[in-house]
Amino acid sequence: MDDIADTGTLYIVATPLGNLRDITLRALDTLKSVNIIACEDTRRASILLRHFDITGQKLVSYHAFNESKAIEGILDRLENGLDVAVVTDAGTPAISDPGYALIRAAYENNIKVIPVPGPSAVTTALSVCPLPVHNFFFAGFLPHKKGRKSRLEFLASLQSTVVFYESPFRILKLMQETEKYFPDASVFIARELTKIYEEFLCGSPSELSRHFTQKKAKGEFVVVVSPAGKKSAAPISEQE
Repeated sequence: MDDIADTGTLYIVATPLGNLRDITLRALDTLKSVNIIACEDTRRASILLRHFDITGQKLVSYHAFNESKAIEGILDRLENGLDVAVVTDAGTPAISDPGYALIRAAYENNIKVIPVPGPSAVTTALSVCPLPVHNFFFAGFLPHKKGRKSRLEFLASLQSTVVFYESPFRILKLMQETEKYFPDASVFIARELTKIYEEFLCGSPSELSRHFTQKKAKGEFVVVVSPAGKKSAAPISEQE
């Protein structure tokens, strides 16, 4: 890599999943010091900034639907010596969230990129998971339609613990698919991590399918699927 020019710095800043007290001191210092904060949702970012009395930074919108156009503007500011922090609605940017394309563009333009680590839904869920997670495959969100079946077939063939993200609109569908493609697996689900209604479920795919058939799903989910032979310590249970 060539020497990085006299440009601004791009900071990739992890923010709380729900509980605002989970923000790091370094994240606060970074958000206070940069010129610009690129946000997945400026309204949600404003709530965080007001809570910690952070003022004066220019907020720009940067999300999946305006990514290409937004990157041009952010790069222009960085090349003019301004420091930019990137935040998403919750957790770590670029992990099933916007960020990758901007980070790649920054490297291609010799702009310094610095991580400011902190909350991440996948590592938070795995830290309390009763299933074997010494190695795992992070699958993120599955395709909604095209390619979903072939993706599930591939993941089932790995014979490895697999971690998914899922929304309340498709969690029942995912459990039914898990019952089909991972029939003898054990499943751990973390819902609404660090929030008031945080909940953990553990059981077989069929048990969890029945659970979500009987109970309306709410919130965001991290789903850990462990293949046959790596059983959970107990049948389906709820912890709130």
